[in-house]
Amino acid sequence: MGKVLPATVHIRADIPEAHPSSRILGTERMGTGTIIDPSGLVLTVNYVVLGAPQVRVTLLDQREYVADVVHHDFASGLALIRLPDQGLPSLPLRRLAGLELGEDVFIVASVGEGAARVSNGAVSYIGPFDANWEYVLDRAVMTTAMNPGLGGGPLLDPRGEVLGVVSLNLNEIGRFSLVVPAEYYLDATDRFLAHSLAVGLPGRAWLGIFSYAMKEHVVIAGLLPGGPGEQAGLKAGDVILAVDGDEVRDRRTFYQLLWRRHPGDEVTLRVFRGRQEQTVRVASGNVEEFFA
Repeated sequence: MGKVLPATVHIRADIPEAHPSSRILGTERMGTGTIIDPSGLVLTVNYVVLGAPQVRVTLLDQREYVADVVHHDFASGLALIRLPDQGLPSLPLRRLAGLELGEDVFIVASVGEGAARVSNGAVSYIGPFDANWEYVLDRAVMTTAMNPGLGGGPLLDPRGEVLGVVSLNLNEIGRFSLVVPAEYYLDATDRFLAHSLAVGLPGRAWLGIFSYAMKEHVVIAGLLPGGPGEQAGLKAGDVILAVDGDEVRDRRTFYQLLWRRHPGDEVTLRVFRGRQEQTVRVASGNVEEFFA
């Protein structure tokens, strides 16, 4: 623990009210981060810093920095920050290879500037995960260790190696924490360190909707104000039956069909609204540009 706590940091982000994320995430956010390189690289969860070009970072010893946000990674849900200092305490990242169900793990989370808490548990799930905000992880980790503080902190093995970044608590399906594996960063380090959206994966079509699965159907729960879905006339309660003629039966399939298209492409949705089917054509957007 002597190496872990000094490398765990408190993050404060002040977001302009005009930024699109402020309506759903607020303008004042706090989170946890992990120093993963002595050069000052900090890995955290994207929603904490979304909309902030710079954030305030406080170390356990009360050193405080104004740090640049290097990269928002919408595909993984991670973000990278760079502190203006060298020789900082850091923790190594570990891939999931060899990780087994039941393995002991622990979470460290900031509870305020200069303070942190620890929670112990075990690995309870390793596999795919999808969420209501057009988000899929091909591999995610869930743990019985509950996040004891602010999101974005590390999930660690007994050796103090970082398995991933804690995203959120999944209380609706049991007492679990969702963790984004560190290998999403390890597999795309060049993209995280680049200051250009053109570097990395091809863009994916994005609608700006929130959805849930119900009885082999996908239902729109809400729409992001100003997003492509709202502008095209989609409504909360619409049941998505098909994407470009291909039937939708679950949320993961819906995302996979949507992501065959690129930003700017027209996506044709067949939806059930009220008592009849309708066709809605959406000019898809780019999530990175929308939240830039």
